[in-house]
Amino acid sequence: MEANALNVFGEPLAPCSLQPLTGFYRDGCCTTGPDDTGRHVVCAIMTTEFLAFSFERGNDLLTPRPQYRFPGLKPGDRWCLCALRWKEALEAGVAPPVVLESTNEAALRYVRMEDLLAHAYREAKKSAND
Repeated sequence: MEANALNVFGEPLAPCSLQPLTGFYRDGCCTTGPDDTGRHVVCAIMTTEFLAFSFERGNDLLTPRPQYRFPGLKPGDRWCLCALRWKEALEAGVAPPVVLESTNEAALRYVRMEDLLAHAYREAKKSAND
């Protein structure tokens, strides 16, 4: 596992999700290492379209698998995706939004920064009147 992992901006990698607990190492971050052959480095927010796309390609992210500490995902969950699966979804027009601060710089070996920026998740800002 990498120590002092950085995000795509070259800053310290922010956690992706603790609920559900994500990451190849189930540490909440999209850290990677020699054991992570899939490179689970893109922090994405699940969408109905992406979950269906992944299922159709043989990767069921919907069904809980407790033996792997996998809760099953639903739209809105944040999850560390394999960089090449995200790229495949991008090419199919169903790439989920990406949390850039939580996406490992290793993702840039597989996907272009421009594509990540185009799919960057932006939280809605509340106005002073809310």
